[in-house]
Amino acid sequence: MFTERSLSGELAGVRETHAPGALVVDCEQDFETLDPAVAEDLLLLTDRVDPLSYDPSWVPTDSPEELHRFAGSDFTIGMPGDGGIAWTHQTDPPCVFVKPRLAGSPDDFVDFLLAEALVQAGLGEPEHFLGFFEAEYPAFADVARPHMGPADTYQLAAALYDAYIGLQTRPVFADWDDEYPRLFDAWVDAGERLEPRLDDLVGEVARGQTGFAPAAELACSALKHGLDLPAPFAALDTDAYGDHGPDYAIQWTETTFEKLE
Repeated sequence: MFTERSLSGELAGVRETHAPGALVVDCEQDFETLDPAVAEDLLLLTDRVDPLSYDPSWVPTDSPEELHRFAGSDFTIGMPGDGGIAWTHQTDPPCVFVKPRLAGSPDDFVDFLLAEALVQAGLGEPEHFLGFFEAEYPAFADVARPHMGPADTYQLAAALYDAYIGLQTRPVFADWDDEYPRLFDAWVDAGERLEPRLDDLVGEVARGQTGFAPAAELACSALKHGLDLPAPFAALDTDAYGDHGPDYAIQWTETTFEKLE
């Protein structure tokens, strides 16, 4: 199920700087929740597996089943929408997982995603938005719920956490032009591919062509590439968000929906 991937060159340097000792493993199949027998395979590569669990009161009853499962004792790595690479501190040492859904993607793009995961794993931040909001997630859901369903509320929370992490990783990526030029170019290229999609994002939301949660996901992803975000998402690209985290996210959500009414 899992095979350790050796790193060299720029990726090896990123790991040494940001997540020393972390394992990068290729996976035979896509997954989120792992069966206990499969999770035991990780013990062949790691010293310890310690699944996360959260207070179930943090998860509103109408949340997607995946979030209830994540908060429980099941060993979950990555969640819907997280893409082809996931990282976790539920193992010792930490692991970065490369899923087969990335097969056929350009090598430079995959390497950038790997580098990004290694940087994120070294931040000391939670691996999911539930660990970010903690007991405040029901308050966030209460603010969002009158305007969107449980699935979109989940997607918006994930986007906002992506933006919060992006505020921390962006300065790291921006400083790679000399030390890791290939990864720096891949970061720039990924941002350039997103940029045209921002041009009429607010108009698409206003016309009902794009939902608010998918628009937020796009804008919050663009934040980590240093792109100029349209209102109201530009208000997330601030030191205040980095300083106040979930409280700021809840206030931003409440204020934004009040203005959209």
